[in-house]
Amino acid sequence: MKAAKEGTKAKAGTKAKAATTATKAKAATDAKAGTESKAATESKAAATTAKGATTAKAAAPRKAPKAESHLAMVRRARRINRELAETYPYAHPELDFRNPFELLVATVLSAQTTDLRVNQTTPALFAAYPTPEDMAAAVPEEMEEIIRPTGFFRAKTKSLLGLSAALRDEFGGEVPGRLEDLVKLPGVGRKTANVVLGNAFGVPGITVDTHFGRLVRRWKWTDEEDPVKVEAVVAGIFPKSEWTMLSHRVVFHGRRICHARKPACGACPIAPLCPSYGEGETDPEKAGKLLKYEMGGYPGQRLSPPADYPGKPAPALGAG
Repeated sequence: MKAAKEGTKAKAGTKAKAATTATKAKAATDAKAGTESKAATESKAAATTAKGATTAKAAAPRKAPKAESHLAMVRRARRINRELAETYPYAHPELDFRNPFELLVATVLSAQTTDLRVNQTTPALFAAYPTPEDMAAAVPEEMEEIIRPTGFFRAKTKSLLGLSAALRDEFGGEVPGRLEDLVKLPGVGRKTANVVLGNAFGVPGITVDTHFGRLVRRWKWTDEEDPVKVEAVVAGIFPKSEWTMLSHRVVFHGRRICHARKPACGACPIAPLCPSYGEGETDPEKAGKLLKYEMGGYPGQRLSPPADYPGKPAPALGAG
């Protein structure tokens, strides 16, 4: 009897112990579930916060590109010059001339027309008036007929007669080699004077024509419009020894690739350095069709180009 009672008691204890164990296990499970639920909630909250931050970041306005420092611009400009030197190792003045007088006259005639048209006109002009003395004595109407193809022939005739007389009377029939003397001649400004000094006398000068001014503004070297101010700014960027050849390279590039209306951006060797890239055609194949002169397989502007010029000589007036 006693043994049965003890067995019953042991059995009850075992059940109680099992129940206690089950209760503890359930509590542990509930605690774990609660922890996981809390972790999931925190994770979801964190994801929501991150998403919100990302959205806020995306919605925030973009910062404006950092302005280029003057030093960075100078370095970029000089690199452009080096790239152009490799592209146009044969760059040269595109007016035909044999002496300073011919270059001076041809440069005066080049206003408001192409160098090609000037080169087609000057052979007859210099055959009739080979020296300043001859030109100063010309009959105005006869000279006008010769230079008519260059446009503005009456005004240009007046300038040529005036500068020829000044050379004859004030400089012994010789073209002076100083800027201050050249700009005093009728029809001669800084651009013309720098062309003559740089190419006939070897005196460095920057020639700011329409091509040069357009390109240096497109490259963000300056925003000046006045040619004298443009000249001053560019002169401060490059050493004096580079001025004359820089002028030729920039003009060559403006005539062949970086055109005013349809620049051939996709065929440009300095595209990575150009802040205006994309203003023109960027497709390489389409851009290639926009290339002019020797790069497009056509004659250049000179009837008598230098020996190292890779293109064809231009045709004489009336030859096609």
